[in-house]
Order: sequence, then structure tokens, then C-alpha cells
Amino acid sequence: MRCLVTGATGYIGGRLGPRLLESGHEVRCLTRSAARLRDVPWADSVEVAEGDLNRPETLPAALDGVDVAYFLVHSLGRADFERLDREAAENFATAAKAAGVSRIVYLGGPEPPPEDKPSPHLRSRAEVARILLGSGVPTAVLRAPVIIGSGSASFEMLRHLTERLPLMVTPRWVRNRIQPVAVRDVLRYLIAAATLPPEVNRGFDIGGKDVLTYGQMMQGYARVAGLRRRVIVPLRPLSPWLSAHWVGVVTPVPNSIARPLVASLVHEAVAHENDIREHAPGEPLGFEQAVRVALGKVRDANVETRWSNAAGRDWAAEPLPSDPDWSGGSIYVDERSRVVKAPPEALWRVIEGVGGENGWYSFPLAWSVRGWMDRLAGGVGLRRGRRDRDRLRVGEALDWWRVEELEPGKLLRLRAEMRVPGRAWLEMRALPDGDGGSVYRQRAVFLPRGLAGHAYWAAVVPFHGFIFKGMVNNIAQGAERVT
Repeated sequence: MRCLVTGATGYIGGRLGPRLLESGHEVRCLTRSAARLRDVPWADSVEVAEGDLNRPETLPAALDGVDVAYFLVHSLGRADFERLDREAAENFATAAKAAGVSRIVYLGGPEPPPEDKPSPHLRSRAEVARILLGSGVPTAVLRAPVIIGSGSASFEMLRHLTERLPLMVTPRWVRNRIQPVAVRDVLRYLIAAATLPPEVNRGFDIGGKDVLTYGQMMQGYARVAGLRRRVIVPLRPLSPWLSAHWVGVVTPVPNSIARPLVASLVHEAVAHENDIREHAPGEPLGFEQAVRVALGKVRDANVETRWSNAAGRDWAAEPLPSDPDWSGGSIYVDERSRVVKAPPEALWRVIEGVGGENGWYSFPLAWSVRGWMDRLAGGVGLRRGRRDRDRLRVGEALDWWRVEELEPGKLLRLRAEMRVPGRAWLEMRALPDGDGGSVYRQRAVFLPRGLAGHAYWAAVVPFHGFIFKGMVNNIAQGAERVT
């Protein structure tokens, strides 16, 4: 079956493409610029068609020979998103009918009760659904509430609000009921919708296992993320407009996106039927399980704490190159490099000798003070030293670090076991420069936990300039002296 995926550079489309390939379908992606798909890992396995849903002349070629067409675009973030989405849906419906497409699948939003006045966001979603259902092409509309997965705008709002605010004065909508759904379940339902019987032309509610208030979702996120219980104080006067600006200040989600999303939270979003499950067997994930997947919390302790896998083990929840810059959790990085007038072998000897009696090549007093502070806080400090003066191995302790990864002659990655509000790594690399010398690359990575984590990083950043810079210079000079 040949499937056209519109919005292939978006959050859902970028994750649906590879899943369709895994299910044995041929995939064509419609994008305004083929270059935007250049860096995704599955780009070579799909056909790419350049076009624009708001330029109807570009659609016939994209839809030619297509069996199932996915409408996954949304102009949220644009001031005139309702008009743009209406025109896109009308163009798409007309072109799909003319091309003989067998089915349209649309991912929309929940329908508010008839007595409610819908937000512009939900009103637009419902209008697009009506246009596609009336296209003359059998259409399946999947009505999704909050989608849980790293990169989802709704999830990023939840993530950053919960992590950065241990005490929140919130709008009344934190008491509204929501049935959040994991992104992996959304993708499962989208794929199942492609094979619905031809007479099916209707909408389906989709949701996860749990029905929660937004406040309960924040508390659930805090539990999974290892944060203390949040203090949430609902305040009646906070309007959706004011709430959106509040979200914009606290989270990296742009105001143009946060504003319509927050306005939609005044409506409850609970599935009234589960008919789609007849066509997509399987139990959906519960909320906290979905958050664990989104945060990369896995059962294997050897994997759970690894920086290289910290973004998540479920591919559908992992960040993609096409995701917006504001998606994903906060990661702070201090990265430095220097050309060394010594071969990589000499540089590596200095790198592998770090810690213990050899010290950390930069401001011994500062490292000692930090070690004593860690001891006072109940941590291990610098007392563990190292097993061997010259050689390291994976898994062994090194002062307040643990050797997480070791590629002899190339890479040493250490995981911090000091008392810090988050997770931290220090990575050191020895690379050849092509002229007989080498390049030393050093990277410190910190994943903050809660507001304390962000405050901790802000407090130590001023010291990085001389501690880490001094470390780079002294390691380089040490390698040059070895030769």
C-alpha cells in the first residue's frame, strides 16, 4: 500500500513515516522543502515530493498513485492558522478525490461538548475534520487529547511547568479532566486506520489508559522524574490569555503555540468511545508509563543512567532532527577543544591518567573544596581515588565519577556520582589532526532535575570558564611534555 504523509517534518509525521515502512507500506512524504528531510535517518527509504497544501497546483503529482493519504499538517503558531488550515483541507480533499485516493486519515483534536464555546484551536480542528469527512473519500478522523512524547508541544509544556515550578499558582483548568495518550499509541492507531473497511467514514476518539486532571498529570510527571510533590494552587482570575503568557515565560514553547493550546485546556478532553481499538488491538499505555518512555526511563539500570541514551529508548519518543529547537528536556553543555602538538597516543596517556593522585589538571584547591562540599552533603567526595594509577576500566570508580564508557586511545566518558540535582557527565576525546598531532575535545553535560537543577547550573557556570578552560590547557600541555 502506498501512503502519502503530509507534515513529514512535523512531530507526528516525522515518527509515522518509519513506522509505516516497518509495517510494509511504501511511503511518500510531502514537504515544502526536501532539504528538511535530509538528516532524518529514514530519508533514503521514502520518496520525497515537494509541494504545499496551500498551493493546489503542487498536489496532483504528490497524490498520484497513492492509496492512503495522511493529513497531519497544522498551522498552529501562525496568526491566521484557521484560514490556512481550512484552505489546506479544501485543497487536499479536492486533490485526493481527483487522484482516486482510497482513504484519508486525519489526526485532529477532541470535540468539546456542544454547550461549550470551542477555542479557536479546537474549532479549527473540527472544521478540518468536517471538510475531509465531506470530501467523498472515505476518511478516518482520530481525535487526540494531550499527546505524551518528547517533542510534543503539549508534553513540553507539561514537562517544563512541572520541572521549573515546585510551587504553582495555576488557572482553574488544572482541574479539568484529560485522557492523555502516548505517542506510540497514536502511531498505532494511525497505522490501523489505513486498513479500515472502505465504508468507514467517521471520527474516532483516541486516548490512553488513564483519565486525569491536568494537576494530577503534573504530579504524575513529578513522580516519574524524581521530583518532590508539587504544590498547586488553582486561582480563579487567571484567564486563558494570561495563562498562555505565564506558560510562555516559564517554558520554551513559543507564545504563538502556547496560547491556542492553553485556550483549549479549558475544555475537558475525555474519550466517549473506544471503537478504534477494535481495529488496533492492544492495551494503551497509562500516563506514568508513557512519561517514563518519553523521559527514557528504562528498567535496565546499565542503560537508564547513560547519557547517550538519556533522550529515551523508545524510538517514537526520541527527538528527531526535524523537531523544533524548544522541544526535548533541558540539557546544559560546556564544550571546549584545543589542537595539541603531540600524537593522539601521548594525549590519551594524559587523559587516562586523570583523577586520584594525578588530580584533575586544573585548580586543585577548587576540586578539593568541591569534594569536601560533596562529603558534607552526604556524597562520596574525592575519597575513592582510583584503582590503578595509569589504567582505567569501564564500571570502576574514579573519585566522585564512574567510568561509563572507555574506547582506549579515543574516548573516556565519566558519569558523576556526586550529590547534584540532576545527572552529569564529563567526556574527553583524543582525535588525530591529520598532521601527526591531535585534537583534545572536552564536553561536560548536565541534565537538571527540577528548579534546583537549573539553579545549580547557573551557580557553577561562572567557574567553568577557568576550571574547564584550565583543564583543557593543562591536559594539552601535559601531552606535549610527554613527547
